[in-house]
Amino acid sequence: MAGESESNLRKAFEEAEKNSPAIIFIDEIDAIAPKREKTNGEVERRVVSQMLTLMDGIKARSNVIVMAATNRPNSVDPALRRFGRFDREIDIGIPDPIGRLEILRIHTKNMRLADDVDLEKIASDTHGFVGADVAALCSEAAMQQIRGKMDLIDLEEDEIDASVLDSLAVTMDDFRYALGVSNPSALRETVVEVPTTRWSDIGGLENVKRELQETVQYPVEHPEKFLKFGMSPSKGVLFYGPPGCGKTLLAKAIANECQANFISIKGPELLTMWFGESEANVRDVFDKARAAAPCVMFFDELDSVAKARGGSMGDAGGAGDRVLNQILTEMDGMNAKKNVFVIGATNRPDQIDGALLRPGRLDQLIYIPLPDFESRYAILQATLRKSPVSPVVDLKFIAEKTNGFSGADLTEICQRACKLAIRESIEADINRERERE
Repeated sequence: MAGESESNLRKAFEEAEKNSPAIIFIDEIDAIAPKREKTNGEVERRVVSQMLTLMDGIKARSNVIVMAATNRPNSVDPALRRFGRFDREIDIGIPDPIGRLEILRIHTKNMRLADDVDLEKIASDTHGFVGADVAALCSEAAMQQIRGKMDLIDLEEDEIDASVLDSLAVTMDDFRYALGVSNPSALRETVVEVPTTRWSDIGGLENVKRELQETVQYPVEHPEKFLKFGMSPSKGVLFYGPPGCGKTLLAKAIANECQANFISIKGPELLTMWFGESEANVRDVFDKARAAAPCVMFFDELDSVAKARGGSMGDAGGAGDRVLNQILTEMDGMNAKKNVFVIGATNRPDQIDGALLRPGRLDQLIYIPLPDFESRYAILQATLRKSPVSPVVDLKFIAEKTNGFSGADLTEICQRACKLAIRESIEADINRERERE
């Protein structure tokens, strides 16, 4: 019915004033008060106008406080976020490891835990989890313990045997299973990877690894040292060099070493033909990274979205410039406490806009060269470490003969050699079967 939504709002405010002191709590306020310029419905516009009128009509002495909650603050009409209305904004972020440990202790205080359960380890492994996610994790671990004892429970009996109940204790394996099937609710709409790549998986590049450790890992693991010397940690680095030299692997490895999530974005994926949508994509991906903190964002092919402004040929609408401006805005707005680190990668560093390379943005440039002999040998060893290699294979000889090859090229050589070995093994098995017949 027309006007019913506004009437319900008025009744809520009148009821609060009659029963003051009172608190009005509006959950998911973005659903009833979206930005008016972005909504086509007349009802939403009327509700926002009514909301503004009611907020302005609250008397100072009425002892009524209005609180609202939203997951999308940028979707709320800006008029509501002005002084005298919702003028105090509190960001309830994702809990850090200490916060998650406290939540775990609360949800496990009535659970019987086995001696091997390490709550601190679970807290460190659940980055990106909010309180509800941690509660669901504990429930899933308890359910897994019960599933394992179902064979001992007689379902036809009204009561469960006391010895079975006494044997129920949630183990670390139950929590590991729960971690494997649980995803942070804030991240279910996006692919956020928990990387498993280690430094040992990357052959060579020792100087680059050391520089990355000093730039990314040390601020995370030793923040007190940076505070002591009055130094702000870097927000990002730019990898540049020939293709196939391990830029993505390095980004994954540093994320793993810092126990951070990993979001990989290819530059062209951000661009769309619709006006304003490319910038919205940039905002969304930074929002997801903040929700997944600690997080490493990896922008591959950065030159496709961060070209020097004014030099984009064929970009009549200026979409490339707007996307770059949005990236600059997001990077400037990143707080050091958010634990989001940006890594860009390009084969064309000369194409990148200079503003992105200034201090406080991607201010560390790291060259990833083609591997030298020692690095090629290390890459071959790392690639073949899980494969059975004949003692007659001379990896140093292969490394000598592959001057100018990238890490990706060397990996391809190893994969082709393994495929040939698999083919020969299968053919040998077939021939043996034929001989037996």
